[in-house]
Amino acid sequence: MRSYRWFLVLWLGLFMLSCVRGGGTYSLYLRYEPVKDFPSLQQKLGNTLGVGPFKDERPDTSFIGIYIPPSGAPNYFKSEPFPLEKAIRDSISHALSQRGVKTISVSDWDGESDVLRNIETDSILSLEIKRFWTEAKASLFSTHVATKISFVIRLGVKKEGKVFSRKMEFDREMTLASWDWDRDRMAQMINQVLRNTFDEFFSNPY
Repeated sequence: MRSYRWFLVLWLGLFMLSCVRGGGTYSLYLRYEPVKDFPSLQQKLGNTLGVGPFKDERPDTSFIGIYIPPSGAPNYFKSEPFPLEKAIRDSISHALSQRGVKTISVSDWDGESDVLRNIETDSILSLEIKRFWTEAKASLFSTHVATKISFVIRLGVKKEGKVFSRKMEFDREMTLASWDWDRDRMAQMINQVLRNTFDEFFSNPY
């Protein structure tokens, strides 16, 4: 029993020491990796998709999350790749290319349908980031992590002659033991929300 108490005291001491260290800024690797199949994806989007502007419209675009320890300075997180809109844009392009839809970068699209007949691709996609934030708040024995994401996605489809607009929102919360939390778990949680969001969208884009 005595050895167990000494182990607990030592662990608590090391944990509190880690908490009082100064804060910093760290990168979290973001990647959309679908787990669903999209059997009607090419039928809906065509063989080629123009990937238009992705815009980060958050008030502060520097960071995507924060870790608040029981004491000491907080740690902030930014996306890798950076900025956030590049991370999401590149990741979607890669995922769709792996599923038979060739993606082509489009430098400008105002989201209107009158240009669809003149585009060189079968469809075109743009995205606005309204909210993208993860907060991990630690107590002595646990860490509560909450991720909230909100996008507005616009998809223009040439054969339909229409632009479909859709708001996608996903929240996820989890409480972990303090010794089970680290930056990798935080990145996993964010990527899971990304996966849920875009798997739902591409399963039924319009």
